[in-house]
Amino acid sequence: MEDILTMSQKELKRLHVIRKAIEKRIKQHEAAALLEVSPRQIRRLVKRVRDESDKGIIHRSRGKRSHHAISEALQQKALGLCKSIYAGFNPTLASEKLFEKNKIALSRETLRQWFIAEGVLYETRKARPHRKWRERKTHCGQMLQMDGSHHDWFEGRSDRCVLMGYIDDATSRVYARFYDHEGTFPAMDSFKRYVIKYGIPASIYLDRHAAYQSKGQATIEDELAGRAPMTQFARALEELGVRLIFARSAPAKGRIERLFKTLQDRLTKEMRLEKIKSIAEANDFLERYLPAFNKHFGVVPAQGSDVHRSILVKQDLDAILSVKTPRALRNDFTVLHNGVLYQIEDTLRADKVMVEERLNGALFITHKARRLRYRKIVQRPPKPLEPRKPHTPREYKSASYDNTWRLFRLSGSHPTKINKEVFAGAL
Repeated sequence: MEDILTMSQKELKRLHVIRKAIEKRIKQHEAAALLEVSPRQIRRLVKRVRDESDKGIIHRSRGKRSHHAISEALQQKALGLCKSIYAGFNPTLASEKLFEKNKIALSRETLRQWFIAEGVLYETRKARPHRKWRERKTHCGQMLQMDGSHHDWFEGRSDRCVLMGYIDDATSRVYARFYDHEGTFPAMDSFKRYVIKYGIPASIYLDRHAAYQSKGQATIEDELAGRAPMTQFARALEELGVRLIFARSAPAKGRIERLFKTLQDRLTKEMRLEKIKSIAEANDFLERYLPAFNKHFGVVPAQGSDVHRSILVKQDLDAILSVKTPRALRNDFTVLHNGVLYQIEDTLRADKVMVEERLNGALFITHKARRLRYRKIVQRPPKPLEPRKPHTPREYKSASYDNTWRLFRLSGSHPTKINKEVFAGAL
């Protein structure tokens, strides 16, 4: 039987680049730049993969505790001092005082990471903004710039829409598609079409739109896992091993911004000549227009090798690029999602299930990668009516001298001031 290797997305990405280096399709120093390691480490990885095949890419220290790991007790002691005695100290000063006063030797970077994880506040200096010209990436697929352009693309012939655009940083090759809005589903659908056509890129440079970077608070699951909250689109790209780089300003992603200025001038005029007035017609036109546009404006990359990764057989692109929402499984095996009740027809032991909304409108309910059978409950069964109790007339108390409420009603004065004999005669 063949051995089954379990690898992370990072290791798969490393193996992909190392294989290209072994096949002489890229140079070793280029592989080192792609993986952000030293050329010496690349030579080690190449030799290990040649000797041990694909399993040589797996790190030898997996599952082992580092010999230089800081103990939990020492970490808690240092953090306790930083929160009490050294409260407000920055990591540099705190590391100096911990060594000077408490004989605890910790680097400032270690303390900074602990401060971030624990939420320890300290004063920082605001860096001055600095911008400079950035050199293009060397390989096609090494980095994409992505954004959505809101514009009157049809010049009044139809409603305003959004052009989801992608431009390769090394070649300026463009891919684009029209949608009625900018959000999670348009981003996933356009990225899926790009991947099918060109492959999986190494990284994407994009802005901080709510569909790409989460603005919400971290959930309990995120806090336990030690990760920041992610949007559905960011989660999908992480599963595909694509690195997300968020720009802090529009000039930072100037290549895609300049592309939209060009398309708003050229593409709108081209569609005006074709009398295009719908999103469907515009997308069909882009299939014919973009190849000529890329041939005219594209550039030759510094290195000819394409680092796009192909889709693996085990990767279900439709399942990854979908909106996944955890939902509670009720005691009667029903799930409520978007105001609709679904009956689970499989028997399982679980508190929560995952609801997947696919790009094509399909909906799947899964648990631990197992697809569950379900049916939609169109109308809930009415509750059984309880038999009505027979009506019994209310019993009223007869008038008496001690009935203070009736005394008050008849006399119009306070009951204590009423002469009971006069009241008895009136009756």
